[in-house]
Amino acid sequence: MPAKIRSSSAVYKIEQNSDINVTPFVDVMLVLLIIFMVSMPVATRAIRLDMPPAGETTGKKPIFISIQGPGEIYIGARKTSLLQLDSDLRSALQSDHPLEERILVRGDADVEYNDFMVVLNELKANGYSSIGLINEDMD
Repeated sequence: MPAKIRSSSAVYKIEQNSDINVTPFVDVMLVLLIIFMVSMPVATRAIRLDMPPAGETTGKKPIFISIQGPGEIYIGARKTSLLQLDSDLRSALQSDHPLEERILVRGDADVEYNDFMVVLNELKANGYSSIGLINEDMD
């Protein structure tokens, strides 16, 4: 009697394991969690803000400096230049202590960052320390 030939698929039947091994995934996630928990306090920085007391107003309005382009600097409605900024600002403030007065700086939307920072650096170099920035909504 001739021998029966079996197909190789019937003899070597290998079942595939379709389960996902989540143990390495959980290990990696726990390590990442620990790293983030340790590094978060280091990434937090404290910024000191000196806020005026509530209800206290000085009554004197601040001076507005408007930067509308390169070389287009205005103190209120009066045009000035970077070289005359300190003297024009002192005359506009009309104060015995002009370096302690509030100055608010605003720039148009198309003003480049460098032009804005040149004015701020000039104010800081001349000793003005109470400088605020104004952001206006673009409706």
